[in-house]
Amino acid sequence: MQYTSYELLWLFFIYSVLGWAVGVVIAAVKRKKFVNTGVLSLPMCPAYGFGAVLNAIFLTDLKSAPVFLAIGGAVLSSFLVVVTGVVLEHIFHRKWWDYSEKKLGFGYITIPLLLLYGAAALGELYFGNPLLLKLVHFIPHGLGKIVLLIVGVLFLIDLSGALAVVWKWRRHINRVANLTENMQMLSDSFEDVITRTVRKRLEKSYPNIETEKILDARRNEKEAEKTKFAEGCGFYKLVWLFLIGALLGDLVETVFCRFTLGWWMSRSSVVYGPFSVVWGMGCALLTAFLYKYKDKSDRYIFFYGTVVGGAYEYLCSVVTELVFGTTFWDYSSLPFNLGGRINLLYCFFWGIAAVVWLKGIYPFLAKWIEKIPKKIGPALTWILIVLMCADMLISSLALSRYSARQLGEPADTKLEQVLDAHFPDERMARIYPKAKFVEK
Repeated sequence: MQYTSYELLWLFFIYSVLGWAVGVVIAAVKRKKFVNTGVLSLPMCPAYGFGAVLNAIFLTDLKSAPVFLAIGGAVLSSFLVVVTGVVLEHIFHRKWWDYSEKKLGFGYITIPLLLLYGAAALGELYFGNPLLLKLVHFIPHGLGKIVLLIVGVLFLIDLSGALAVVWKWRRHINRVANLTENMQMLSDSFEDVITRTVRKRLEKSYPNIETEKILDARRNEKEAEKTKFAEGCGFYKLVWLFLIGALLGDLVETVFCRFTLGWWMSRSSVVYGPFSVVWGMGCALLTAFLYKYKDKSDRYIFFYGTVVGGAYEYLCSVVTELVFGTTFWDYSSLPFNLGGRINLLYCFFWGIAAVVWLKGIYPFLAKWIEKIPKKIGPALTWILIVLMCADMLISSLALSRYSARQLGEPADTKLEQVLDAHFPDERMARIYPKAKFVEK
C-alpha cells in the first residue's frame, strides 16, 4: 500500500495527539499529577507522529512478514529516539531522558521499549492505519484539506515558538556560563511570560534539563579549554572520521569481496576516488552517538552498534531506492533478512564494528587527527569538505542519469548530454557493479 501525502499528514497529526495523550497518562500514573510531557503547548508530541510516518513509509512492504515488521519497527523507532536524544543533548549538554541506570537499559532506550516499539509497528500497520484512514476518508476531501491547513498552521506557529524559546534559552545559558556565576542574571533574562512558562514546563517534564544542571555542564566544558586541533568529538573530528572511514570502508569491502566472491570489484559510492559514503557516515554517526559511552562495557557498545548500524543501513537502502531508483545491496538470499535491506548477521557486524572502532581504531585515529597543526587544520578540513561534496553531487547526477538511461529516457538537456558522455553505462557498471534498478 502506498500512502498519499494527504494521508501521511493526517497520520502524523493523529499519532502526535495520541502519543501525547499516552505520555500524559503514563506521567500522571507515575507522578500522581498532570504533567504536560510534550515540548509544544498544543496537545501534540511530534516525535510519535514522525515515528508513525516513518513506519508507514519504510515498513509497509514488510506487512507480509509480521516478525520482520516488528523487528523493523523496533529498530527504526529506536534509531529515531537515539537521534532525537543526541540532538537534544548536543543543544542542552544534558540528557532529557536516560535509562542507563535501569535494568536492561542502554542510554536512551531499554529492551522493554524495543519490544514496545515492535508491537506498536504491528498495531499501527495492521490495525491503526487502516482504521484511521477509513475514518479520515469519511471526511470530505475539501474539508479535510482545510482542517489540515488550520491544524498545520497552528502546529507551525507552536513549533516556531518552542524552537525560539529553546534557542533563546541556549543563548542565555551560554552567556551566563561565560560571564558570571550569578543565577539571578539568568532569571532576569527570562522576563517574558511565554519563554518563562515554556521553560518551567519543560523543566518539570524533564528534570534532567534544569537550567542549573545545564550551566554546571557548560562550566565544566569551558574549564577543559581545547589546545589541540579537533580535540574531543566536535565537527572537525567527525569530518575527518567520515573521510577516513569512507576510505577504509571501501578498501575493506573491496578485499572482502575479492576473497569471498573471487574477483575484484569497486565498492565505492562516488565516481571519483575509493570512498564508501555509507561506511564514512556510519563511522561518524557511531562516534557521535557512542563517544560518551566509549568507556562502557563491550556488551553495551555492541548492543547500541547493532541497533544504530542496522537502522542506518536500512534507511540508506530505502533512501537510495527512493531517490535514485537503484538498490546497491540485496540480502534477500540470506537468512533473517529484513526486506532484503539488512540481515541479522550484518547487524551483528555493525555491533562488532562499533566495539572495535571505539575501543581500538578510534583512539588511534583520534591521536593522529589531533596532530594536524591547529593553524592549517580548519582550512584543510573545509577544502576536503568542498571536494567531497562536489564528488557526491557529481556522483548523484551521474547515478540519476544512469538510472534514467535504463528506462530509455533520452538526454534532453546539455547537462544530461555531458553526463552521458563522461559517465556511460560501461563506466558506471564498473563503479557500481551491484546496482539494481527498481521500477518507480
